[in-house]
Amino acid sequence: MRDTPKHQGLRNQLVQILISKGIKDQNILTAIAKIPRHLLLESAFEFHAYQDKAFPIAAGQTISQPYTVAFQTMLLQIQPGDKVLEIGTGSGYQAAVLHSLGANVYTIERIKELYLKAKQNLEKIGVRLKYAGYGDGYKGLPLYAPYDKIIVTAAAPYVPQALIEQLKPGGRIVIPVGDDMQEMKLIIKDNNGQITESSHGAFMFVPMLQNKE
Repeated sequence: MRDTPKHQGLRNQLVQILISKGIKDQNILTAIAKIPRHLLLESAFEFHAYQDKAFPIAAGQTISQPYTVAFQTMLLQIQPGDKVLEIGTGSGYQAAVLHSLGANVYTIERIKELYLKAKQNLEKIGVRLKYAGYGDGYKGLPLYAPYDKIIVTAAAPYVPQALIEQLKPGGRIVIPVGDDMQEMKLIIKDNNGQITESSHGAFMFVPMLQNKE
């Protein structure tokens, strides 16, 4: 597959859909307009890639719908140079968006098939992350901690303590919490290490599971 003017036109249409749904951050919209999402999906989904829908990827997982990616990214309030930990690499699309915003991205994936595929996908579109690894998201990535921002792209039953511990003072965690339907939680650690939590709407994600597969 290639990236063609037709794909760019579809991305521009997607950006207009996201604007209509309330995504106003121009940097995020620019990233969505730039990243060739179709190159991160199976070829059968090539011309569905710019619909605002989730799609299946390998190992029974999904690539989140673009609105969800944009919404989580908006809550993170990425600044260029931020050190960001992503739990759940999936197809690599969310990591590519964060990278496009100037973040230094560290990502881990518990399913080996997805981890290997995401590395190939990101290389294919020219995205070089700080670290992409195979591991258990509940444990975070202590080797490179602490992080300015942490994003979780699967449904957790609770906020893992390891992630709170690996967050810098002043940092943010965005994580969907719940079972059948999740609340998008924003966790903020203040400069004294105190935690505040707020909810930002209902979403549906695949479950966040423990241990490597």
